[in-house]
Amino acid sequence: MSDRTYASGEGLVEFLDLMRLMRERCVWKSSQTHTSLAKYLREESDEVLEAIEEGDPKHLEEELGDLLLQVYFHAAIAEEAGEFTMDDVIAGLTAKMKRRNPHVFGPEAESGRRYTLEEVEELWSAAKAAERSDPAE
Repeated sequence: MSDRTYASGEGLVEFLDLMRLMRERCVWKSSQTHTSLAKYLREESDEVLEAIEEGDPKHLEEELGDLLLQVYFHAAIAEEAGEFTMDDVIAGLTAKMKRRNPHVFGPEAESGRRYTLEEVEELWSAAKAAERSDPAE
């Protein structure tokens, strides 16, 4: 039996509602655009990398939260503009992971075969190349 704790994901939906409320009630948050937030996205990404280099899990946890805020912020802006929603972001990411990981989700997974790191990287690269040649995916 593992002592691991697994997330339920419930907080993700709750935070989406919180982000919408903040955009509605806060003049600063409601005035932000993808462009005005770009510098914060870069800054938070850099801070995540710094926390990884430090090897401090609590610092990494905090910085990942700040980076996730940026993702939600951009998704809320897009939702308000009728461009896409967080559901669209997640659906696209889920489909991409399934396409790029046939050894986990495709017929290859049924064999029970364990792939090497090199084989997984080859499968990933092939899937990305196929996506580039067929931009509809």
